Amino acid sequence: MVQFFEAHKDTLFQAVKTSKARDYWSAYPEIASGKIYGETAKDDQAAEFEALMDKPFALGQPTNGNWVGAETSPYGKALGVTYEDASVEDVIAASKAAGKSWASASVEDRVGVALEMLNRVNKKSFLIANAVMHTSGQAFMMAFQAGGPHAQDRGLEAVAYAYDAMTQTPKEVTWTKPQGKHDPIVLDKKFRVVPRGVALVIGCATFPTWNTYPGMFASMVTGNSVIIKPHPMAILPMAITIQIGREVLKEAGFDPNVLMLAADTADNPKTKGFVSSEEVNIIDFTGSNTFGQWVRDNAGNAQVYTEEAGVNAITIHSTDNLRGMASNIAFSLSLYSGQMCTTPQNIFVPRDGIETNDGKKSFEEVAEAIKVSLDKLLGDPARAAAILGAVQNPTTLDRIFAAGKLGKLIRSSEPVEGMNGARSATPTVVAVDSKNEEAYMQERFGPISFIIACDDIDDAIARAAGSAKSHGAITAALYSTSEDVIDKAVDAYAWAGAPLSVNLTGNIYVNQSAAYSDFHVTGANPAGNASLTDGAYVANRFRIATVRRQAAVG
Repeated sequence: MVQFFEAHKDTLFQAVKTSKARDYWSAYPEIASGKIYGETAKDDQAAEFEALMDKPFALGQPTNGNWVGAETSPYGKALGVTYEDASVEDVIAASKAAGKSWASASVEDRVGVALEMLNRVNKKSFLIANAVMHTSGQAFMMAFQAGGPHAQDRGLEAVAYAYDAMTQTPKEVTWTKPQGKHDPIVLDKKFRVVPRGVALVIGCATFPTWNTYPGMFASMVTGNSVIIKPHPMAILPMAITIQIGREVLKEAGFDPNVLMLAADTADNPKTKGFVSSEEVNIIDFTGSNTFGQWVRDNAGNAQVYTEEAGVNAITIHSTDNLRGMASNIAFSLSLYSGQMCTTPQNIFVPRDGIETNDGKKSFEEVAEAIKVSLDKLLGDPARAAAILGAVQNPTTLDRIFAAGKLGKLIRSSEPVEGMNGARSATPTVVAVDSKNEEAYMQERFGPISFIIACDDIDDAIARAAGSAKSHGAITAALYSTSEDVIDKAVDAYAWAGAPLSVNLTGNIYVNQSAAYSDFHVTGANPAGNASLTDGAYVANRFRIATVRRQAAVG
């Protein structure tokens, strides 16, 4: 509706401006403060979350009368929430029907709906934080920030890019071609944004909102109806989001089935049915390389955007702040128990050691410095719980145990004291030789890291950047006091399609990605074929249709 666009246009224009300037800005405060979100918002929305437990979550969607859902919190309790069930065919049919009027709406109307939706979602950030925490295993503060305001900023970023792309072409013009002595040819031309059709967004379990909002909002505002197929163990955060979106759509006079939830269970999955349907025209996918390949192979003519797995690396040449480097690395390895797609796994170090502000340190001493920093960081159980959160999938625990046998164990993983009933694990660190590629040259998801002895810094950079190019990487980091080494690494990682962070020792970590400034995934290596967010992420979700008419004479 026009009033939604008018109410939020300043936020939109600032998002467009910041995306071009690449500076810091946020529309949605990340501080979980009652002064910002309401003095009682935290407690009220915690109670609201508890009231959802063990009940059906009705969205008013088409249904076959059955209810599905089997979410269990990594902190130890079954949620008991169920969702309307429907066949793949019925969900797609409802989405397609709703998309007709949505596609005909103006760019401003669609963008206005998205902006109002984001505004209302932001006001429910504490509710969504609880839902993210108890599905993904993120600790509460991370669930609030990454699942709430940071995800919302990424959604707004997609809206901003899409709005900018759609409005680069005017809605209508009068076209005049001079004809010398003859009257000019004059045509009235109108240009209309035409969507692809039905869009599918396949979510992940670890970041159910952060990884889903960009594709959802990019497809919505470009005129496509959207079906959200969340991970079966992380449905609730998106159900809450979709409920809010459907309310806004209805208020704006649109069929709420423009935005639909497709819930399923691990025992009776629906994803393949949606992907292989000829009626699905856009697919956004976050998940493993194996299933990502299946999606690409079976998506037919659908436009596919993926974020998949990668092997992120740190390369250490030298440092003028050994303690700061080790502390920064320790936090990066620990945050959310290494379950972020941006978490470093491989740490490449020359086997003869590195130069530091404390003198030359051997390979073994570098490994020990990282271990000591991990022990200090996680020594207090309460702090450890707040940093690590819980392990989302029980198979990750088996992976941690197996990884400890792949080389020399520097630090073993242990449960966190006091996290009774939760799946918890501190990072395990293993030292291996660079020749042992079978150990480290694949993603081992979870709090698992390898410190890899290399021949020299050139070998380290070549192996780190080479693994990014061949196996994918979403992040990379380098520590060096040599500008020549830094330049060499910058070039190597640019060609490998992985963004590089250099000499991080303060309160910014390689894991973190800032909306409007950092490009998350480049689309230039096997970790994904799309970037959050650039022009290519939105431009192919719509086309421009032209109507030309002879202009009236006189």
